[in-house]
Amino acid sequence: MKEVVLICRPGFESEAGQELTDQAAEAGLYGYFLPMAGTGVVRFVMAGEETAEQLLAAVPLEALVFVRDWFVLIGECPLPAKDRVGAVIGFLRDREWPGDLCARLEVRLTENNEDHDLGNFARKWVAPLSSGLRGAGLLQQDASTEAAARLEVLLPGFESALIGFSVADNRSPFLGGNPRLRLSASAPSRSALKLEEAWKLFIPESQWYDYLGGGKKAVDLGAAPGGWTWQLVRQGMLVTAVDNGPMNTELMASGHVEHVRADGYGWRPKRAVDWMVCDIVDKPARTAKMAVDWLGNRLCRYAIFNLKLPMKKRYEEWLHCQDILARGLDETEVTCRLRARHLYHDREEITCFLERLD
Repeated sequence: MKEVVLICRPGFESEAGQELTDQAAEAGLYGYFLPMAGTGVVRFVMAGEETAEQLLAAVPLEALVFVRDWFVLIGECPLPAKDRVGAVIGFLRDREWPGDLCARLEVRLTENNEDHDLGNFARKWVAPLSSGLRGAGLLQQDASTEAAARLEVLLPGFESALIGFSVADNRSPFLGGNPRLRLSASAPSRSALKLEEAWKLFIPESQWYDYLGGGKKAVDLGAAPGGWTWQLVRQGMLVTAVDNGPMNTELMASGHVEHVRADGYGWRPKRAVDWMVCDIVDKPARTAKMAVDWLGNRLCRYAIFNLKLPMKKRYEEWLHCQDILARGLDETEVTCRLRARHLYHDREEITCFLERLD
């Protein structure tokens, strides 16, 4: 196969394509990207004799920031209105698709899809398409089998489908990179979903108690009205909420929160804490330098913070901040692990997770 389909936030197609171009080049692989503007979909084409499978073997999804999910593209299949299932069967047979590679399939839509009829069709089409492919020997008979890959069908519209496969050990655990979270009515703000999504992405579920449980202490910089503080309290943490603005009254009544009226960038704790989180809207380089100060001086073990990207040169700004973090922590001689992602619930920012390892 020669192409990979990238899934990103609509409007960030160029950033996703640029990022993968650079990551592939570092691995000695080369290609170019074709953005489907405004859809959150990018087609990345391998150059020369290099294959999409080689790319996925060399670049882990977790190393990418703007790419939320991806799959190897088999090709684009026309969908006649009379027999769409038959069209997909014929398409895969023509390409000599091995029926033992996948046990199940997913039908995807673009994130900005507003066609309710297409959405209803996609949901209802999964069952007959799966049945037809199994009957044709193009899917394993038992859908619960742990297969090496999953068949992917992306519907830009009714007329055609991008058909491919995702690799089990190098794809998002959430379809399209969207964990589909629900906001509790008691949450002070929708920003609470960002922190929950970050935890789900960066911390394995089996290790949640080690990272989040046990009555840990946390600091929330720029906390008001308290969306991220609320998430920390839900994990049983004692939280210092730093903000000159007012905090949610019900959250303060929990007894788990101390509100400090101060500027989040300048405030520091007298004693080290377990967590520092920050969702302040400011220059991303300033936030990156602050994170280096917290981790470099061992003021916290874990940090999650957002970098608010400018409207122009967003990818370049991320590279600049990444360099600030890497160089700054290297100078402190503190060993840290950095991961970052443009989350589903992010807008013009990316979310970073720093973990001190020493």
